[in-house]
Amino acid sequence: MPNAEQASEYSVLTRRINSIVRLMADPHFVAHNTLMKTSLLLLLCIILAGCSRSAEPPAATILDLAAAPGSRSPNLASGANGEVVLSWIEPSGDGHSLRFSEYQDGSWQAPKTVASGDNWFVNWADFPSVVPVSDSLWGAHWLASQPAGGYAYDVHASLSRDGGNSWSEPFIPHDDQTPTEHGFVSLFADAGGLGMLWLDGRKMVNEYDDKDITASGMTLRTASFGADVAGSATTLIDELTCDCCQTDIALTPTGPVAVYRDRTVGEIRDIYVARREDGAWQAGTAVAEDNWEIAACPVNGPVVMSNGDHVAVAWFTAAGGKPKVKMAWSGDAARSFAAPVEIDVDRPLGHVAGVLTADDEFVIGWLRKTGAGGAKFMLRKVSPSGAAGAAITLDLAADVFAFSVPQLALAGDSLIAAWTDERDGEYFVATATVPLALLAAAD
Repeated sequence: MPNAEQASEYSVLTRRINSIVRLMADPHFVAHNTLMKTSLLLLLCIILAGCSRSAEPPAATILDLAAAPGSRSPNLASGANGEVVLSWIEPSGDGHSLRFSEYQDGSWQAPKTVASGDNWFVNWADFPSVVPVSDSLWGAHWLASQPAGGYAYDVHASLSRDGGNSWSEPFIPHDDQTPTEHGFVSLFADAGGLGMLWLDGRKMVNEYDDKDITASGMTLRTASFGADVAGSATTLIDELTCDCCQTDIALTPTGPVAVYRDRTVGEIRDIYVARREDGAWQAGTAVAEDNWEIAACPVNGPVVMSNGDHVAVAWFTAAGGKPKVKMAWSGDAARSFAAPVEIDVDRPLGHVAGVLTADDEFVIGWLRKTGAGGAKFMLRKVSPSGAAGAAITLDLAADVFAFSVPQLALAGDSLIAAWTDERDGEYFVATATVPLALLAAAD
């Protein structure tokens, strides 16, 4: 699919070719201008050769990234001004470091370090992030194990007031101090400060009761922090959610919109959306009623993107034993959603990513199983009407580590893709630029 600049070039070339063809078709001209006819034929050949070259689609290209061997768990975040930041974990001595790099002038800049530690909770599904909240205010988070071990770990966060050059002392956003799971964090800009959304397991200290699982289930909570790290009280959004699916959040004119995998007492685990309006979080509602009944967490969270009131949500489900990747549009800031669009039913693993283009088209990325036990990174474009283009494989990521959560961001007329790869038993973060022109137009 050509971009606007390519389309303009094609239009000019077409007019030139048509003019030459009409001139050469004039019998009077041909009879009296043999030399000119030869020159025009040569010019026509040159123009057609140029058209052939310009019609060749640009290729996806691997980006060099100065990440250490063993790097993993990439996260891509976009700022309000379009800047793109990649963060990841890499080994550091006896522990790990949270590193990040900015994408500028077509390449990754020299990495910087937010924090390091020897007691971090590191796994493929629940990973840190670095997010540019504004030009100067940035937020970062990572996970640290508690002495109790196991799945008892805390969220640690830090703020930068100078665009990522220096960072505040770490703080813990949740105030319960229970030896339980806290993670799957989403950071967002919130009234000049940093908003944080996370899964909070503080009720898991209670004895499990299968007749009242809300008494000991996972919850969804949020809080906001100013540039001085002064925080608001923690707010409960949902009292029972899936235990370990990623969360996501987007901003609309009426307030932030959070998406997550809910859990009912009947073990239905569908994707829900919760909105904050007039300063108050509304009760979560289903994006679509898949009615996926599953007695354990599938570890497969949703993504949400917004442009004004236009909101897109993508997710994985295996309701009825049929794995699918889906997406749905909203035109009213996530108050309601159109019928879902099926993106993939051919062995999808899920682990979705997404971006909204300048034309309000949604580009979704996900993983699909391969026969060798790995996965390939798939891409597809969906129009606001729900029409979908053909699914394509990102050739540079045709053998991805299956336990990877791929990432997408928009940089001009290209996508930036990131994923965790594995080669010879070693993890490493891989990134690439993918021209939007490679994606087929929506039907």
